[in-house]
Amino acid sequence: MADVLLVTCADLPAGEQDGHLLVQDLAGRGLVARWVAWDDAAVDWAAARLVAARSTWDYEVRREEFLSWARELPAPLLNGVDVFAWNTDKAYLAALAEHVPVVPTLVVEEQGELGPAITAFERAVVKPRVGAGGRGVVLFDGEPDGPNGLDESRLPSGPWVVQPLVGSVRTEGETSVFVLGGEAVAQARKLPAAGEIRVHESYGGRTDAVLLTDEARLLALRAVEAAQRRFGAVLSYARVDMMRLADGTLAVSELEATEPGLYLEILPGNAEAFGRMVERTLGQLGGPA
Repeated sequence: MADVLLVTCADLPAGEQDGHLLVQDLAGRGLVARWVAWDDAAVDWAAARLVAARSTWDYEVRREEFLSWARELPAPLLNGVDVFAWNTDKAYLAALAEHVPVVPTLVVEEQGELGPAITAFERAVVKPRVGAGGRGVVLFDGEPDGPNGLDESRLPSGPWVVQPLVGSVRTEGETSVFVLGGEAVAQARKLPAAGEIRVHESYGGRTDAVLLTDEARLLALRAVEAAQRRFGAVLSYARVDMMRLADGTLAVSELEATEPGLYLEILPGNAEAFGRMVERTLGQLGGPA
């Protein structure tokens, strides 16, 4: 029996890095939590009071199966399957741009649309619409004969989104703000390795905890509020990634509301904020928190 099931993938049975901090914080609130894989047939989902997707980082190759799992859950799921279906397709960024500054995003359905979309930017970044961890990201630098020239054979299968390369990612990096229970609680700065544009640790990137700034906090809250209006429901958790455009505008690069890593190894306080949100949610669902 567990009050809260923290959901991961089979490759990460202990969950995200330092995921034990979530279990410990919830235990301090009188709540039993454990990590389970979303596709483990032995899990008794109906016995849980609440389910929280955390490190389900294999969904990109099994998206429909993952969404079916979320749709059929007999227990309450934080954020919910409708949010997951919207958020696991990066086309959501084009819609979000109607409400907050977003890194310009072209949604590409067909192979024949790729060339014009790529050449719309001096340097273009192409990403699979369903993707995670920076996998499948390809840079085109506008030089046809260069190493990053227009060679569509380098791309994974579509559909895709195409964005301009935001040069500040190599200097200022990417900013991440964690919004838990409607409150912006922490901020991190992510920088890529030399010669890279991907900030993920698997590509040599580095993430550091930094002070939460008003500018980043306000943009993160605006992005979350826009998503909440879209669904008419509260987002229990989100991580809002952002970059600074050439004109100085801070713009959303991702709104992660499905399975955003909490970076507990550098922001252990996120465990307390997450636990507080879960405790409040259980109280709202009824019964003892």
